[in-house]
Amino acid sequence: MTRENPELVAGSWALQLPPVDRDVLARYASASGDRNPLHLDTAAARAAGEDDVIAHGMLSMAYLGRLLTEAFPHAILAEWKLRFVAKTPLGAKPTAHARVSPEGEDGFDVEIRTELQDGTITGRGGARFSFNRHGDEI
Repeated sequence: MTRENPELVAGSWALQLPPVDRDVLARYASASGDRNPLHLDTAAARAAGEDDVIAHGMLSMAYLGRLLTEAFPHAILAEWKLRFVAKTPLGAKPTAHARVSPEGEDGFDVEIRTELQDGTITGRGGARFSFNRHGDEI
């Protein structure tokens, strides 16, 4: 994608994610180094007031990063952020969503969210892609 030959059109993308199970949480904990018992140990989760373990918030961030970098050139990703607004319980089947605003002169914005099968939004945020990242035209 270049400014001289733009291929971007406004639109939406979604990525159906694997169900959140203990294996997914254990693998994410190992890869990230986040071994908080709330995500791995049922007794610890129950002691914290949960029915069972819950997914790491940053797991949602990782899935959204995958969606963004599969849909758009990662070299022009200038920033992205996510606010965690609800918990992702064990057994949930989340979906990562991205919606692109029409292209501007120097880039475009993307609204992002993670959503559970019952419609609960667990994360909400945005990303900015810049054609002039670090002052270089892409």
